[in-house]
Amino acid sequence: QLQLVESGGELVQPGGSLRLSCATSGFDFDSWTISWFRRAPGEEREGVSCINRKGGRKYADSVKGRFTMSRDNAKKTMYLQMNTLKPEDTGVYYCAATPILISPCDLRATQYGSWGQGTQVTVSS
Repeated sequence: QLQLVESGGELVQPGGSLRLSCATSGFDFDSWTISWFRRAPGEEREGVSCINRKGGRKYADSVKGRFTMSRDNAKKTMYLQMNTLKPEDTGVYYCAATPILISPCDLRATQYGSWGQGTQVTVSS
């Protein structure tokens, strides 16, 4: 059974850092494209970052230089290190996966068929 389970979301002050994790099972993690999305209150879901099986990466302009996505194929887990957090980073963060290989990778939600349940990140003083 394919599963993606996020963790690590919490309340953090502006300028702070968080690391989100997404533990996976039930699919060939090494060869799939993985990604992080977020949905802010009242907004559409937004692609944050992605990595394909060849290491190709993409980040949303709003997080470039502040967020870093990584994957540990041995642990079948993906991470999102978020630094210099801003109030506009607040939202529910989702991990997603797809067997589709696009170079470097794709931040369109329609490309992903497998999703986690989400973890809440709140950036506020």
